[in-house]
Amino acid sequence: MKIAYLVNKYPKVSHTFIRREIAAIEACGLPVARFSIRSCESEELVDPEDKLEFQKTQVVLGVGILGLLFNLLAVAITRPIPWLRGLWLALKVGWASERGVLYHIIYLAEACVLLHWFRNSGVTHLHAHFGTNPTTVAMLCHAIGGPPYSFTVHGPYEFDEPESLALTQKINRAAFVVTVSSFSRSQLYRWCNHQQWKKIHVIRCGLDNHFFNRNTTAISSEPNFVCVGRLCEEKGQLLLIQAVSQLAALGLQCNLTLVGDGSLRPEIESLIKDYGLEKQVKMTGWASSAEVQKYIMNSRALILPSFAEGLPVVIMEALALERPVITTYVAGIPELVKPGINGWLVPSGSVEALTEVMREVLQLPTENLEQMGKAGAASVKAQHNLAQEASKLANLFRYSQHNSQDLHCHYQLQVSLRN
Repeated sequence: MKIAYLVNKYPKVSHTFIRREIAAIEACGLPVARFSIRSCESEELVDPEDKLEFQKTQVVLGVGILGLLFNLLAVAITRPIPWLRGLWLALKVGWASERGVLYHIIYLAEACVLLHWFRNSGVTHLHAHFGTNPTTVAMLCHAIGGPPYSFTVHGPYEFDEPESLALTQKINRAAFVVTVSSFSRSQLYRWCNHQQWKKIHVIRCGLDNHFFNRNTTAISSEPNFVCVGRLCEEKGQLLLIQAVSQLAALGLQCNLTLVGDGSLRPEIESLIKDYGLEKQVKMTGWASSAEVQKYIMNSRALILPSFAEGLPVVIMEALALERPVITTYVAGIPELVKPGINGWLVPSGSVEALTEVMREVLQLPTENLEQMGKAGAASVKAQHNLAQEASKLANLFRYSQHNSQDLHCHYQLQVSLRN
């Protein structure tokens, strides 16, 4: 059995959890081929392990326009009936989507490229991360004769536009569906018939022993906070800057490090300047995994004031490093962060609540914070052990393969009996 992983853009700075998952699946004895629809140039990557992963990844759009057209026509000529089924599915899904029919014809061409590669490399199952265009391509590849597929839903994007993304179709046609929290599983239940519920499995993102076995440092008395993530509206960094400003107005010293980059960086930099917080707020851009860990351990707490999330892996990392977390009552976050035990939850969008909790953390003795950090590490080790979660996923791959073989044998038997 050989698994293929398909992601829109891989490797990527924010997709470290996928890289870890692939390594853990391979540790379970299943070979994995990496495929990315678009290329992430190696110079964009800051983590050495991502740079190594880049060398192992095939890029679908790397074949160019002529390559897409060639593969599209080749499948149409050699497998006309499956190709027509795939074309009809692409048109059907495309008409109902925001991206339209043309994009879905391109997705069909991408599926044809993958079909050719899979047949040459012996791939027997395709797994896509995110229920967006990678899963669309996986579904179309299966429709034209490719291997069974499954996909992981993280949210929140899949739940913002489920009909446009043909989420119901994707669930119905998949061998199985993975999601990262009980909350996100409940949202998938909303978009499929209850008879499909049994194929939806919660397999949580996890951390490896590198986190669980490392020596952590004592929490400093310095008033340091860290926020790690893409700089965008939904992550709430603009409100975080306002909270730092309010703390400064109260005469409380507070230092904030923003780790990450994104489209909102100019607005954040402008707001920092408007509030006169240049000395209190530091922006690092993207950082390697090792650097992120250093920033986390230099803080009293990680802050993630998001409006929309799935279940952020950086929360698991902070807790594993024995740092409590300040975050919001969003999606799957309350399944891990327990108020008063390993962190604090505030209503998303509330600067006042965020400011009050940050003030509390600044004034708490470090001994209290360290106790919460140890509780957080225990909860992550119990719920988000990568080897344990990857084993569950590997078993689903094997079970799916077994069922596919049984169905194929049943089909051949029926053909023989008819003849």
